[in-house]
Amino acid sequence: MASCTIPLLVLSLLVLWTCPGLGATNDAEDCCLSVTQRPIPGNIVRGFRYLLLKDGCRVPAVVFTTMRGHQLCAPPDQPWVDRIIRRLQRISAKVSLSKSYSS
Repeated sequence: MASCTIPLLVLSLLVLWTCPGLGATNDAEDCCLSVTQRPIPGNIVRGFRYLLLKDGCRVPAVVFTTMRGHQLCAPPDQPWVDRIIRRLQRISAKVSLSKSYSS
């Protein structure tokens, strides 16, 4: 009986390890554990990305990347977060527009 239990246990662990829906492989290291309620100065931010519940994160957040490469988690529903995102999008649009004219 014991000889049958060990292979079954190994197979079960292998299935849990390789199935993203069952195991703990949802890239949780990319998720924010908390968000700051204090506004981040927009002039120190160079980029952003969203981390949402549908991505497997427990805390929805906008992750801002600073000029120094630090990543700061912010709540996506705050007006100050929207202002920073709009500013970054305007800058990005201007840069891509100027690149298309110079090519």
